[in-house]
Amino acid sequence: MSDFIFTSESVTEGHPDKICDQISDGVLDALLTEDPESRVACETVVNTGLCLLTGEITSNAKIDYIKLVRNIIKKIGYEGSRAGGFDSNSCAVLVALDEQSPDISQGVNKAEDANDDFDKNIGAGDQGIMFGYACDETPEMMPLPISLAHRLARQLAKVRHENLLDYLLPDGKTQVSINYKDGVPVSINTILISTQHTSEIQGIKDEAEIRKKIKEDLWINVVLPATEDLSIKPSREETRFLVNPTGKFVVGGPQGDAGLTGRKIIVDTYGGYARHGGGAFSGKDPTKVDRSAAYAARYVAKSIVTAKLAKKAEVQLSYAIGVAKPISILIETFGTGIISEADLTEIIKNNFDLRPAAIIEEFDLKKLPKKMGGDFFIKTASYGHFGRNDLQLPWENVQKKADQLIQASKIFL
Repeated sequence: MSDFIFTSESVTEGHPDKICDQISDGVLDALLTEDPESRVACETVVNTGLCLLTGEITSNAKIDYIKLVRNIIKKIGYEGSRAGGFDSNSCAVLVALDEQSPDISQGVNKAEDANDDFDKNIGAGDQGIMFGYACDETPEMMPLPISLAHRLARQLAKVRHENLLDYLLPDGKTQVSINYKDGVPVSINTILISTQHTSEIQGIKDEAEIRKKIKEDLWINVVLPATEDLSIKPSREETRFLVNPTGKFVVGGPQGDAGLTGRKIIVDTYGGYARHGGGAFSGKDPTKVDRSAAYAARYVAKSIVTAKLAKKAEVQLSYAIGVAKPISILIETFGTGIISEADLTEIIKNNFDLRPAAIIEEFDLKKLPKKMGGDFFIKTASYGHFGRNDLQLPWENVQKKADQLIQASKIFL
């Protein structure tokens, strides 16, 4: 199918599930900052007036979890009279954390396929499959629908934090539908923004009038700034623009819906444009291949596209718990590759070390939280883990690897 409409969504940091992702990654950052060898699998649950931390943690770090959680919730914007039933100062914070299972730990500490390369002999922290993807649709090599959905969500949060629209509250979602022709994006079909707001706006109480004002304000302050540097822009005449389709969005955040870590895995990755192995990222230390190998798979895919060996590339990796080397590596270029996928796979195997310890070393994943002042993974917990030009993410810095692939591919051309 060459002509189609594809849709992706994003959410703001005030969405209940994203609150949980940020708290889980905030805990991870704090632990790795004090003890880079911490083993962390932290899950968070939020509901009206409640935040629960649970999971497994083994670390020498001493963290005031309650203070940490309250600070994150406050920074997001849930504080005081506008918090809507979830106030950082008064919500209950419950901590129920255990240590990592020794059965898992022994396989991670020393891999089943250990060799003389002792520094790289840790095993994968779990079995599973991970996918990475890249394409040439946008400068950041992400699919346009998810890229634009993230842009809108970030801008929506920005105008709220800067108080440009003082009636906005933290919870929000964006959704973008893109028209494709011959497999290439050509125009924006629909933009949908649902944003939490106060019950009264500048003296306006009528529901229809409130929605009309929000729609106009968001077009001017969110849609236009978020898309001004794009070659494909929204049009008042041709782009359908929907705002708060139910009529109003006053009750939101954890008061409106419970939240849970790891429930926005498609928002975190490629917006459904590529396949997903099912594993979430937030709250997991780098020995968990759900996280580190997904970063590596993106690194490989983006290197392939940057090297112009394909216009789009999807990479699948699979791991067994306690085994260092991937069980399998699969490269798919969707008919856009300039060499065969078999040859490309061989090049990847020769130029990338995809054992967990090698990935951790390549990206410096255990030490980055401390180097970044205690905030690294938490910044990835909203608006996606890939294609982030606003963050210095090591798995996005692929030029060196792309140059290696260009040289390695010459024997096949």
